Amino acid sequence: MFIPFAVSIYCGDSISYTYLITSGLLIATGLLMGLPKPDSKRIYAREGFVMVSLAWILMSLFGALPFTLSGAIPSYIDAFFETVSGFTTTGASVLTDIEALPDSLLFWRSFTHWIGGMGVIVFVLAFLPQKEMQSMHIMRAEVPGPTVGKLVSKTRATARILYKIYTVMTVAEIIALRLCGFSFFDSITTALSTAGTGGFSVMNSSIAAYDNIAAEIVIAVFMFLFGINFNLFYLSILKQFKRAFKSEELWAYIGIIAISIVLITIDIYPLIGSVGSALRDSGFTVVSIVTTTGFITADYSQWPAFSQFIILLLLFTGACTGSTSGGLKVGRLIILLKSGVRQLKRAVNPQRVKCVRLDGAVLEEEVISSTSSYFLIYMLLIGVSSLIISLNDFDLITSLSSVITCINNVGPGFGSIGPVDNFSIFSDFSKIVLSLNMLVGRLEIFPMLVLVMPSTWKKSA
Repeated sequence: MFIPFAVSIYCGDSISYTYLITSGLLIATGLLMGLPKPDSKRIYAREGFVMVSLAWILMSLFGALPFTLSGAIPSYIDAFFETVSGFTTTGASVLTDIEALPDSLLFWRSFTHWIGGMGVIVFVLAFLPQKEMQSMHIMRAEVPGPTVGKLVSKTRATARILYKIYTVMTVAEIIALRLCGFSFFDSITTALSTAGTGGFSVMNSSIAAYDNIAAEIVIAVFMFLFGINFNLFYLSILKQFKRAFKSEELWAYIGIIAISIVLITIDIYPLIGSVGSALRDSGFTVVSIVTTTGFITADYSQWPAFSQFIILLLLFTGACTGSTSGGLKVGRLIILLKSGVRQLKRAVNPQRVKCVRLDGAVLEEEVISSTSSYFLIYMLLIGVSSLIISLNDFDLITSLSSVITCINNVGPGFGSIGPVDNFSIFSDFSKIVLSLNMLVGRLEIFPMLVLVMPSTWKKSA
């Protein structure tokens, strides 16, 4: 809270007291929660899942207070939705006039993206000492992807390396946007949102409001970079370029983006009438959606059905594992595809022994099984949540895409929540359901499910 408090003082927006009140409540709550002494301080997988899930829920509950206390978002449910959307880097908003918010709240919205992008628990691990095995259990619960590995032998050192790369890239984008003509404040907030692949903008019309092609190119490049597995950046720093460029996921990620841009450009060219403009709109939109950032420069709901369908598929895809993006992740899709091909070959030749490989290494059967289980639960959650949201009696595409975009942490959807619309139309109950979808998507399902399982809270479990 100190950083937005300092921004409030600097900007003179007269709501600095909201951050002080929130800080006071956080300190008091922290002291009270610290009074009971646990019988055991050991942290295993179950404790890691529960700690991470509760931390993200509490972060969102307290993070919503400045919005409500300042009167900018009077409804606490709306403020909670906005904050969850920020921390989970979804970018879905209930605000109809973003530019009316005080500067410090605009900064706080973007800053929640930056915190949530890499993960607040990873940040804690970088600075607070923990036993090595305990740290790894916590990190596994928060870092996105089917597997979590350490860059170096110590989890704490890994967390620090990740945050150093993250911070340097964020600063680089701030400088680049300043050179493109953005104000210092807009450069910072846009870079924070890009880094977390979140999509909150300080303008009502998102990035389209600037009409700055140089800035769009810079933002698109950095969205693409933040969608890459951070392990590959570390390998590049170590000059292990051969290992970095050996990544199948990286090339699949590049291929998905390139093919999508080409197909959409061809499809929307007759509508726009200019190859340059069609390429500009399709390129930015594809990178924004596939990285689950959600910045907008064009209203894709006005595009032909073919292009809209590609955008719908990209809502599911996500970028690379180990990045700040949401979605299924390209790595999971590769595993699912290769696993499916193996099953087809087994059906033809049951005696054949076939391993699933990724980057030349044989994947453990446990990883393949967990990826398949993840996909099944993921689709079930989308189905159940969409059924609940349909109680609002909106059209099918609005109900379905609201869940898809929230659970994949993208932001914009289709129908009444398209790229130029917002989520204010939903009931409070639906906003809570969608907030849970965002949390489930950001923590990749299992931590949140473990939290509500009765067996989790049994001492004998």
